[in-house]
Amino acid sequence: MPKRPPPPDGPLTAHLGFWLRFVSNHVSGAFRQKLEQRGVSIAEWACLRELYERDSMAPSALATLLGMTRGGITKLIDKLVTRQLVSRSANASDSRGQFVRLTPAGRRLVPTLTELADLNEREFFGHVPPETMQAVTRFLRDLVEHHHLRSVPLS
Repeated sequence: MPKRPPPPDGPLTAHLGFWLRFVSNHVSGAFRQKLEQRGVSIAEWACLRELYERDSMAPSALATLLGMTRGGITKLIDKLVTRQLVSRSANASDSRGQFVRLTPAGRRLVPTLTELADLNEREFFGHVPPETMQAVTRFLRDLVEHHHLRSVPLS
């Protein structure tokens, strides 16, 4: 990727929000491209990654965890079922309910996608000293808590 000069100083660049968005767009855009080369979207990655940590989960709980609507999670799960990365099973205690879980193919894919996430982190932040990364992370988590931010960025 050719290096471009940073935006010139001016009214926009005087705002921290500008710099947060500027960096975020580049970091997430590069990660999105890496995932797309594997045929996976950011939302699919987030869903797969959350399921990787659990045996199974109700779609409604997954929707809440990811900050998605029930309709949105249903469409996402449908895509992952079609690609045989996720399976659905009936809830034995509630015939109306379902559980979703990773298939063996989905379970094998997640570590590969995690490596892409780690690579993306190293590419963008590998030059930053660990203590600075810790301070920035604390700062951002503080903002999340202070403003009660809950939705996971999926686009």
